[in-house]
Amino acid sequence: MSLMLSDRHACVLQSEIRNMSIECNRVHGINLAQGVCDTPVPEPVLQGAACAMEQGINTYTHYAGLPQLRQAIAAKQQRYSGIAFDPESEIIVSAGATGALYCAFQALLNPGDEVILFEPFYGYHISTLQAAEAVPIYLPLMPPEWSFTLHDLEHLVTPRTRGIIVNTPANPSGKVFTPAELEIIASFAEQYDLFVFTDEIYEHFIYGNRTHTSFAALPGMRERTITISGSSKTFSVTGWRIGYALCDARWARAIGYFNDLVYVCAPAPLQAGVAKGMRELDDTYYRGLAVEYEAKRNRFCDALTRAGLTPHIPDGAYYVLADVSAIPGSTAKERAMHILRTTGVASVPGGAFYHNKRGESLVRFCYAKEDAVLNEACDRLQNLR
Repeated sequence: MSLMLSDRHACVLQSEIRNMSIECNRVHGINLAQGVCDTPVPEPVLQGAACAMEQGINTYTHYAGLPQLRQAIAAKQQRYSGIAFDPESEIIVSAGATGALYCAFQALLNPGDEVILFEPFYGYHISTLQAAEAVPIYLPLMPPEWSFTLHDLEHLVTPRTRGIIVNTPANPSGKVFTPAELEIIASFAEQYDLFVFTDEIYEHFIYGNRTHTSFAALPGMRERTITISGSSKTFSVTGWRIGYALCDARWARAIGYFNDLVYVCAPAPLQAGVAKGMRELDDTYYRGLAVEYEAKRNRFCDALTRAGLTPHIPDGAYYVLADVSAIPGSTAKERAMHILRTTGVASVPGGAFYHNKRGESLVRFCYAKEDAVLNEACDRLQNLR
């Protein structure tokens, strides 16, 4: 039989995150593997979606999204980053942040183009790049600060280098890139004429004295930056798949055409719900997220320390990488499975965030859980002592 799968199918094999979620379900455990935020959805968001359904907003929207959502996104971006985007020509609403990133890669990258990304990385960034037949080039960040230098970047440049991915706050490390680090990247991108693809979906999950700087706000960076974000995390609607790309109109048009081809549009009534949430939820809501999740972070990292799993304390997002080198096993997967069997708490093996063996002493936990669930996970982890 000569029928076979395509060569590109290997880049979309089931992720380790989903594998561990399946393993967790088998033992009826607590899933701290997948980034599924199960905290309550804000009431205006729910009301907006329900009203839209009742009012008949249930058919296709414009491929770039409902006008009221694009206007709300533009207003929010102006308020928090100081950048003005035209809702008619510079905003594309897509099927989640991953959908927006996929369409951006399809529109702007050619097969064989190289894109630099920082390691540890989010696995879907790699898969999405490879689905566009682009080539990921890895720059390992050095713990405990997850630092890098300009020399590290320049060492990776070739004539095929076309872009760089910046995820801040970052999944899985929780790194928040400093203004000085972003300026290094900006100078580098300008020197080598690169696109900068930013994943800023955790922009409101910032702790301590850290602040989020949207990369496009840096001098000279607006026209070369594709800003990717969405509502999945801030509104706890990961299943709604409402993400978006913000960029210069020259790039947005092509991104929109790919969005039309692949997704047609994001779910219409859910777009309306997110628009209402963006219009009505003010700074108090977003500041409250940071306060609430910083408390969760502190509680969970304390529990990891007591359990003998040294955490890399995150400055943002809602994940933590923990050192599990003292746990039985020779690989991160074996150690994650030992933790799951012993405690009933699921994590993700660190190898899912590295292209080589650097992650074998790490696992990632997601602490975006309601307090009762998180407290139970903290208690269970003490069985490792």
